Amino acid sequence: MTSVSIVGGSGYTGGELLRLLLFHPHCSVKQVTSERFAGKFVQNAHPNLRKATRLKFCAISELEPCDVLFLCLPHGQSMGRIDDFRGLAAKIIDLSADFRLKDTALYAEYYGREHERSDLLDTFVYGLPERHRDAIGRADFVACPGCNATATILALSPLQRRGLIESAVVEVKAGSSEGGNASSDASHHPERSGAVRSYKPTGHRHVAEMKQELPETTIYFSATSIEMVRGILATCHVFLSSDIAEKDVWKIYREDYADEPFIRIVKERSGIHRYPEPKLLAGTNYCDIGFERESNSNRLVVISAIDNLMKGAAGQAVQNFNLMLGLGETTGLEFPGLHPI
Repeated sequence: MTSVSIVGGSGYTGGELLRLLLFHPHCSVKQVTSERFAGKFVQNAHPNLRKATRLKFCAISELEPCDVLFLCLPHGQSMGRIDDFRGLAAKIIDLSADFRLKDTALYAEYYGREHERSDLLDTFVYGLPERHRDAIGRADFVACPGCNATATILALSPLQRRGLIESAVVEVKAGSSEGGNASSDASHHPERSGAVRSYKPTGHRHVAEMKQELPETTIYFSATSIEMVRGILATCHVFLSSDIAEKDVWKIYREDYADEPFIRIVKERSGIHRYPEPKLLAGTNYCDIGFERESNSNRLVVISAIDNLMKGAAGQAVQNFNLMLGLGETTGLEFPGLHPI
């Protein structure tokens, strides 16, 4: 049994991660930290976990050694404490943005600050299994990708590998949980309810990860908040550099993703669920990908959907954990989702 602890476990991502690890057959959850809830039962922050655990939150200063440490701290905090964390666990999975990027100039451009621990960037593997599975399996330190980056990179990766993208315009529609559980003017119910709000038309931080993982690919990215709690829908308008038929697009995506346990190609001829829908993915670790080739132009529309708290965060962290420990990759992640919800 592998002992695990979660640093920063009172947020939405930390709660989802705890839910998954409590029922993981090869895990024993040792500690969960929260400075705000220290000394209180986990259910005070995560009422869905009543009777699932009697764990109490502790302060970071009370952390004890464990086998694997999951870091769910706000961006910028992991790097400041990383030496302490490395002294507590042989393996670390960081869910923040602190160690995702290898290029310090790219980090400074998109995060507006110098990286405090650039000496450690090469020690972390970018935790997107569909691109870095072997390296993750050998790694002691993994940095989980951002949710918008995950949806976009998985949608475009097969085309990028073959040099088929002239440029891509990506528009993501995101649920409110992507902003975390801290309240703000923007999340106040009268302001959020019914809103379709463009919150980052340009310069989104996750573009840095897209540039890293999809090199020499021109991507124009925008993000929009919609009235949905969980989920991301990425609509990628890909302008192709070669004229390929839709049947060839099918072949490309099947070739790359046929054996991927958490990617499903969704393109039906009829019905209301012909393309990926975030609603159907709530609580799952799947990324659904669909596409449609426009006739008489070089545009291919690729659509991807994920649950931002699962494949975009906690679920992907557990997928990486499984790979790092040599376990079955789908262990603890088999939930297929609910319909209707």
